[in-house]
Amino acid sequence: MSDPGPVVMGDMPSLSKLYVNAAATAARRRLLGTDLGTALPESSHEVRGVKVDVEKLTAYQHLIGEPATDVLPAGFIHALAFPVAMSVMNRDDFPLPLLGMIHLRNSVEQRRAISFAEPLDITASAMNLRGHRSGTQLDMVAEVRSGKGDDVLWRGVSTYLAKGVFLPGIDKQSAHKAAADFRPPNPTALWQLGVDTGRAYAAVSGDFNPIHLSALSAKALGMRRSIAHGMYLAARALADVGAVKGEAFNWEVSFEAPVFLPARVALDITTVQADGGAWERSDYVAWSPKAGRKHFTGSVTVR
Repeated sequence: MSDPGPVVMGDMPSLSKLYVNAAATAARRRLLGTDLGTALPESSHEVRGVKVDVEKLTAYQHLIGEPATDVLPAGFIHALAFPVAMSVMNRDDFPLPLLGMIHLRNSVEQRRAISFAEPLDITASAMNLRGHRSGTQLDMVAEVRSGKGDDVLWRGVSTYLAKGVFLPGIDKQSAHKAAADFRPPNPTALWQLGVDTGRAYAAVSGDFNPIHLSALSAKALGMRRSIAHGMYLAARALADVGAVKGEAFNWEVSFEAPVFLPARVALDITTVQADGGAWERSDYVAWSPKAGRKHFTGSVTVR
C-alpha cells in the first residue's frame, strides 16, 4: 500500500476543542456500539511554520525551574507538539478511546538546541499498536524540524495505555514480573505541589485535561482527586539535572504511580561519570516520602 502522506493542517489544533470532541466521540460510540477497528491511522498529521509564544515559554521556564534562555526546553517542545499528536488520536479511524488514556513512558531525543526564534514543522503519527496486560498500548511519535531544513531536531515517543480495552486479534501481554522492593534513598530535592499545580501547568502547556484541573473534574472521570501532569513532573526532574546535560541528550521517563494533589514528592538524582570524569548520565527516581511508593523513574544520557 502506498504512503498516503501527511495531513497538513493550517493551524495548531486546539486542545480544548480536541477534548470536547473526544468526549462527544466517546458518547456516540457508546450509543451506537461502533466497532473501533484494530488498525492505526496510516496518515501522520503535520503543522508547519509553528512559532513559539515567548510569554508562554518564559512562564513555562519559571514554573518548571529551567533558566530563562532563548533555548526551548525539551519538555516545552513536547508540550508544543502534543496538540498535533492529540489530533491523530482524535481521528474517527483511531481505534482506541482518547479519554482515559494512561501515559506509561516517554523517550526523547534532543539532537541540538532549538531557539525560540526558529519556525518549526511538527509531525505526529501513531505506531506500534500492541497488547498490554491491562489493555492495549501504542506509541505516539512526534518529530520537530526547523523550517530551514529536513533534519529532525527533536523526536519524542510517548507510550499510552487504553486500560480495559482489548482489541480483537491483538494478543494480551503476559503478566509482568513483580517489581523489586524499593528502598527510598536520601532525596536530593523535595517538591511541595499545591492543589493548583495541574492548573498552573495547563496554563503554560495548553493541556487542560480535566483529570489535572480540580478534584471535581477528576472525580467525574473516575479519579479520587486531581493528579499532576506526568510531563510536568518529568520536565521538572530534567530541570533539576541541570546544565550538565548539554544541548544534545536522550531523556527517558517511566511513570508508575500518579501524584495526587496536593502532594510532597521526593527526588533523587544520581550522576554517572565517564572514565575521564566527564558527565555521562544522570538517573533519577521520584517517590512519595509518606508512602514510600515510586512515582516515576528516568535517565538523561549524553548523545
